Amino acid sequence: MKSGIRLAVSGLLVALLVVFATMIAVSKGAASPDERAANEKALRDADSEWSKAASALDLNRTLSYYADDASLFPPNAPLATGKEALRREWTNLLAGYSGSWQATKVDVARGGDLAYIMGTYNGTWTAPKSKPVKDRGKYLEVWKKQPDGKWKCVADMYSSDLPLPAAH
Repeated sequence: MKSGIRLAVSGLLVALLVVFATMIAVSKGAASPDERAANEKALRDADSEWSKAASALDLNRTLSYYADDASLFPPNAPLATGKEALRREWTNLLAGYSGSWQATKVDVARGGDLAYIMGTYNGTWTAPKSKPVKDRGKYLEVWKKQPDGKWKCVADMYSSDLPLPAAH
């Protein structure tokens, strides 16, 4: 009789351990709705602050939103990957720049470590001795949560909504 009870208790303990392990595995694989909402807010805030840094022509602060190995996909130009390539691109982008961007959609993956932001931008670029060039368009950013818990942009792409100028 005692061995039957021990067997039943052992079976129950094994079943409880399996259920507990499954619950832990499932909970680690998906962020709770509260975490997803908090991540979405953190990303919206970061993207807004990033736009403010660019509007202030603050190159270092603008670059601080990128991961070390991030890539920028500028229109009509080669891919720019890594800190130095991003610095060159943003040095050119910020020259004579006035403008901003705003997120229209933020979506955080269930795992809570990847997200994307879509939005729109408006800007004016004024080169020395030339007329200002106005542009408006859309952008897509992919963000990844870093080991320290901060979000960094790992891929950044934008394109104009305006037609190409006519060839002369």
